[in-house]
Amino acid sequence: MTWLRRHPLFLVIVAIPTLAALIYYGLIASDVYVSESRFVVRTPQPPLQAGLMGALLQGSPLGRSQDDAYSIHDYMLSRDALHAVDASLGVRRIYSDPHADFIDRFPGPAWWDDSFEALHRYWQKRVSVDFDNASSITVLRVRAFNAADAQRINDMLLQLAEKLVNDLNDRSRNDLIRFASGEVKVAEDRMKDAAAKLSSFRGKQALYEPDRQASLQLQGVAKINEELLSTEAQIAQLRQLSPNNPQIPSLVIKAETLRRGAAAENAKVTGGSGSFSSRAPDFERLALERTFADRQLATALAALETARSDAQRKQLYLERLVLPNLPDDALEPRRIRSILTILVLSLITWGVVSLLVASIREHAD
Repeated sequence: MTWLRRHPLFLVIVAIPTLAALIYYGLIASDVYVSESRFVVRTPQPPLQAGLMGALLQGSPLGRSQDDAYSIHDYMLSRDALHAVDASLGVRRIYSDPHADFIDRFPGPAWWDDSFEALHRYWQKRVSVDFDNASSITVLRVRAFNAADAQRINDMLLQLAEKLVNDLNDRSRNDLIRFASGEVKVAEDRMKDAAAKLSSFRGKQALYEPDRQASLQLQGVAKINEELLSTEAQIAQLRQLSPNNPQIPSLVIKAETLRRGAAAENAKVTGGSGSFSSRAPDFERLALERTFADRQLATALAALETARSDAQRKQLYLERLVLPNLPDDALEPRRIRSILTILVLSLITWGVVSLLVASIREHAD
């Protein structure tokens, strides 16, 4: 006691804090139980290569999804997760247990601030999420004053994480399929519009296939020309052998009729307004639009099938590797280590302050 009176700094810096730590950790501090679980977030991958070598290169049909894992980690510590767990299990009631020590329970020494924001700050100290980049395994730890409460909160957080993964899957799948379905709808409307325009043109112009109809028309003109040549040859022969033959006038009339018929039929193909050649450009344009619309629809349908396949392939999976355990012993607080830590830090502080005081006194002398 005499030595302590001579060294008040030791009393203030070392003795009192260490004694307070002994009292708190030895008599007041409540036991804290830690429930731990482990999980991994994965996404399926298509096989790289068939056979044994492909299996060795692939390693696993499920690939890691670190970006999505970070999103889940952030969600577990978020206000939304706290709202959901509090509504289901009563987080405020669990951590405000009157049997727990007044310093460690919520709201702690700041008894006047029991807002949700204060609860969220307290929640982030009670829940920890650790991620291993090498293995992509996440370790979730939940601390509570009761072992069953810690396990239930841990399991509830995993359920919420699985629901979040399912929601992300549904949203991604719906977005992909909705976009692809919209493209199919646009292509279908374009195809129907092109088909309607082409059908209306055929009905108004009495034209189905200009090339085919023109070909048939030209075949008829060729037959008329053949018959015309035959008639003209017959006329020439009769005039040479029998100039006064009574068949010559009728054959001349027939030849003229055939000539006018050939000209009329040929005009239907290559004439002016109303001919096949004048109506063909409009028909070809409408037919080309119909062809493009059909191809666009086929491409959109293929894209829709691909989107459905990708939506199934790109799903996320949350796999529980270790289920939340029910701790049978309190891991925190680490009483002896905490007391020794305070003692060591106090001694270091006391040594530094003593050196400073001695230096000041020496400088003053």
